[in-house]
Amino acid sequence: MATLHVAFGHSAEGSLREAVRDAGRDDKVLAFPDDLSCGPIDSNEPSARAAWWAQFVSVASEGEAILEQFWDRIASSRDRLVAWFSRHSAPELSFFLAWADRLGGRPYDILDITGRQLSLKRRDGTVVLQSLPSVSTMSEDTLRWLLGIERPISPEERDQSRRDWQRLRSENAPFRIVTEAGLVSAPGDYFDPLLIAQAKPEWQSVAEIIHTSIFADAFEHYHQVGNVMLRARLAALVGEGRLIADGDPVNRATRIRLPG
Repeated sequence: MATLHVAFGHSAEGSLREAVRDAGRDDKVLAFPDDLSCGPIDSNEPSARAAWWAQFVSVASEGEAILEQFWDRIASSRDRLVAWFSRHSAPELSFFLAWADRLGGRPYDILDITGRQLSLKRRDGTVVLQSLPSVSTMSEDTLRWLLGIERPISPEERDQSRRDWQRLRSENAPFRIVTEAGLVSAPGDYFDPLLIAQAKPEWQSVAEIIHTSIFADAFEHYHQVGNVMLRARLAALVGEGRLIADGDPVNRATRIRLPG
């Protein structure tokens, strides 16, 4: 039986393809194309997600067809399915919970990298343990090392994952974030204090503020949100007068500063 590896995002898809090729395997790889950690999730219709994304990205018009093609391929596939994710990544955990709910009792394997560590040898000969980040930020070499350690999901894990996603869908919050207790709903202004904390009286580009926000201490152990949503929140803060911009705040090169 052929194997189909599925992971969130095209970055993970590309690295997984390289890992599979370098391992001499003929497995297939597929990307889940929607970041479900943000926006409305009360509807399973791809059109609803595409309409929401259209506010932020110009290619959202293609999203409906891409999502339909993804789920149609999963529904018709006879391959052994392997879902890759990390519980420390809000987009990846959102993907997995939605996947579990959508597939129901259908059997599949999982490769949960949460808590896994690699031994790294320094130039001085000492060995340190490094926790693995999200799948989407891992190198093809590390992914190749993980190939083959997937396992079947247990009925208990499957049922709990489905309950978690159904709870989040009923709450239908603007964001879903990772906590020690798992994925929880968060309000639309959740990331605003983080963005304001990175702003200064001096001008900085939108790209600089986004970068420092993503690598702030608050995100040290978790991947919580993507660039598009942080830019959207910056634009909202500018609109409220809490930050000042010298151009369109959605543009990466636009400069931002604190008022006054």
